[in-house]
Amino acid sequence: MDLEEFNSTPADRLRPALAACCDVPEWVEGILAKRPYGDVAALTAVADQSLRELDDNEVDRALQAHPRIGDRPQGVSTEASWSRNEQSGVGDDPGARRELAEGNRQYEERFGRVFLICATGLSAQDMLTSLRERLMHDEATEARIVHEELRKIALLRLAKVVDA
Repeated sequence: MDLEEFNSTPADRLRPALAACCDVPEWVEGILAKRPYGDVAALTAVADQSLRELDDNEVDRALQAHPRIGDRPQGVSTEASWSRNEQSGVGDDPGARRELAEGNRQYEERFGRVFLICATGLSAQDMLTSLRERLMHDEATEARIVHEELRKIALLRLAKVVDA
């Protein structure tokens, strides 16, 4: 949809698309409340600032909508489709998938949440390297990185909703 359609679409029809970007109701409602936007840059700026202000509970909620890196998201939902595309760099290498599965297990055991990375344009090796590096972080450092990765993913997805 273009920006004009984004501004005029009834909120109840737009909520699912925004939730597919970042499944935090307060974020979705904040984006809707500030319509109409004069241009895509204004929308992106509001979305970006709102994402930067998410608290830890909101980040945790948003993470629940993200599959593990290396998993093949099933279904026809927008989120599943986007995740499959974003993770296309994983490919079909069973060895890489096994390594990612083991890394995910270690990460979840260490940090208690799914490993999140903005996978768009990354190879399986890029993701594995980042996962291994991030396993060495302390909780506070990793929480900041997760928040930033979530922000990047949400903004990329928002750009898909509103074709610039």
